Amino acid sequence: MRADAAPSTQALRGWQRRALVKYLAAKPRDFLAVATPGSGKTTFALRLAAELLNERTVDMVTVVVPTEHLKIQWAASAANNGIALDPKFSNSNSQTSSEYHGVVVTYAQVASHPSRHRVRTENHKTLVIFDEIHHGGDAKSWGDAMREAFSDATRRLSLTGTPFRSDDSPIPFINYSPDANGLMRSQADHVYGYSEALADGVVRPVMFMAYSGESRWRDSAGEEHAARLGEPLNAEQTARAWRTVLNPAGDWMPAVIAAADKRLSQKRQHVPDAGGMIIASDQTAARAYAQLLTTITGEAPTVVLSDDPGSSDRITEFSKGTSRWMVAVRMVSEGVDVPRLAVGVYATSASTPLFFAQAIGRYVRSRRPGETASIFLPSVPNLLQLASELEAQRNHVLGKPHRESQGEWDDELLEDASKTKSEKDEMDNGFEMLGADAELDQVIFDGSSFGTATPAGSDEEADYLGIPGLLDANQMRDLLRSRQTAQLEKRTASGEQVPRPTHGQLRDLRKELNALVSATHHRLGKPHGWIHNELRRICGGPVVAAANSDQLKERIEAVRKLGREG
Repeated sequence: MRADAAPSTQALRGWQRRALVKYLAAKPRDFLAVATPGSGKTTFALRLAAELLNERTVDMVTVVVPTEHLKIQWAASAANNGIALDPKFSNSNSQTSSEYHGVVVTYAQVASHPSRHRVRTENHKTLVIFDEIHHGGDAKSWGDAMREAFSDATRRLSLTGTPFRSDDSPIPFINYSPDANGLMRSQADHVYGYSEALADGVVRPVMFMAYSGESRWRDSAGEEHAARLGEPLNAEQTARAWRTVLNPAGDWMPAVIAAADKRLSQKRQHVPDAGGMIIASDQTAARAYAQLLTTITGEAPTVVLSDDPGSSDRITEFSKGTSRWMVAVRMVSEGVDVPRLAVGVYATSASTPLFFAQAIGRYVRSRRPGETASIFLPSVPNLLQLASELEAQRNHVLGKPHRESQGEWDDELLEDASKTKSEKDEMDNGFEMLGADAELDQVIFDGSSFGTATPAGSDEEADYLGIPGLLDANQMRDLLRSRQTAQLEKRTASGEQVPRPTHGQLRDLRKELNALVSATHHRLGKPHGWIHNELRRICGGPVVAAANSDQLKERIEAVRKLGREG
């Protein structure tokens, strides 16, 4: 005999309470909750499930998740909330104990046998919880399977931290309404964004350490090329330079990993169990980065590979432990909860807004006041733009030109970055990576850029790596400004007469623009991303990181005018 769902004694956060009240007042069949990664979507969903179970609105729960590990994670969280979910339910053996309140399955599991899940749904008054519902648009077959399996569900609760996609695949059970331009835009029933969560202390602020450097490679014709990350480059140059810096056999990754480990050491002085994670593009790179970490730190990291049956156990062990580093591929980029992660190395060529937001979401869960996440990443224009617009709210828009906000060359770059290994091997026939230098190009915090241009391993870099591990946002912002000012004064006092390179002038203009955008944000109450997009609408041109000096100067004048008019 199955017991009723035990009432949870865990206090709800403000947004969870407001969303629950909104749901129980309307009791809709479909409800979409959009909440920033790390804010507690699982807790909200399980409290709602307990309410519906106890009032007999439903008598069964089915949770649909992206990965196998999340099945275990959801079942454990449900148990803590008095709900028994079977994470071992399979298509081949669809029997489960009557003591369970329901099951946890993956989207792939549903897609492989939708009729089996439809029968379960029809036989019970079922609440279906879709974790990261945007996966329902991953392929037409997945969307069709979800509709077949769950169209007859009594209630459906859709959750996501990133309701946007870069394609036109409609997401099942999501309402779309026309916007002012006639485009169909996804409509959420409750939204809790990153900026709200940051103000509430639910998530940590993020400091991005963007590393540049000159990349060198040889093409199939034997011609050598050099390009510097962070400067305006065409799609092919950016893709080649990006892949060159991520090469485990080069000099750039060891320098950045060493810097990230120093930052982690600083954090562990204040937060002893703080951990770090490198997100790699593929399993080969992940293993190579793990070897670099072992050499640099003297401690072998936890390695998580998506096809390894022991991955879930290793993630859980790392989450509960105090070891320093984990290296993973995509499976840890979404939904996986490791609250002690505080330092990250973004060592992947994935650059869609959805993937970036989910990846950064692994580091932002707040545990105590003053904690700031530190993310090390290549100084690639669209990554810098995503970092500076972390608080921007996005919706899934059907019929919208793909990734129009990413710059005129970005489709080409994303196409290159997302190629399979065999496609890259064919494309790179004769392509040889020669090496790359590492340099801390800029620090991005709260939408503002603090230029540094300091070589990896220098004393000036150490000034930023040694920032205390517990500072509130205002203290962090003031300290970054003081460090930047001190470095400029030091260079001036040393009598350096080296001409300023173009990238230095561009960096200063970017810094001035970002400072004005930040000031306008506080004056108008508009997100940084909205202000940057409005400036691009007014002035035209690419993203800030790829804009030339004239374009930056034009936007500086435009944002000053925007602030005055506001």
